[in-house]
Amino acid sequence: MEKTMKLTIVSAEAALFSGEVTRLIATGGSGELGIYPGHTALLTAIKPGTVEFILETGESHVYYTSGGFLEVQPEVVTILANTASRAEDLDELAAQTAKEQAEAALSDKGKSVDYAQAMTELAEATAQLRAIQSIRKHIKS
Repeated sequence: MEKTMKLTIVSAEAALFSGEVTRLIATGGSGELGIYPGHTALLTAIKPGTVEFILETGESHVYYTSGGFLEVQPEVVTILANTASRAEDLDELAAQTAKEQAEAALSDKGKSVDYAQAMTELAEATAQLRAIQSIRKHIKS
């Protein structure tokens, strides 16, 4: 049997997942992070994006987080997300609409636009769409 680590994913709304996994991939501030059992201790911010992990059974799961923190201990990983959901629960049409609205706000030079807010909304919508594409890829394979 493969070595495992305990993963817990918690958002402000609820505890979303708690279980044993063999590996985890998350989007950190400097790019993707691959975490395996026995990983050295780490505390880092995570960007909006996907969190993918493999259960002991070999089953793959994908979650979307809008950012937060990732804490790694050798046998325990905790994700404290601002918001999070299973990728298959995301609404593709709503994400695409949010992306288009953020792009329109950024390109409209005549209006007074909160560029930081528009960029945040664009990053989150794009990350949601990537999560949806990732789950589709997992379903096909």
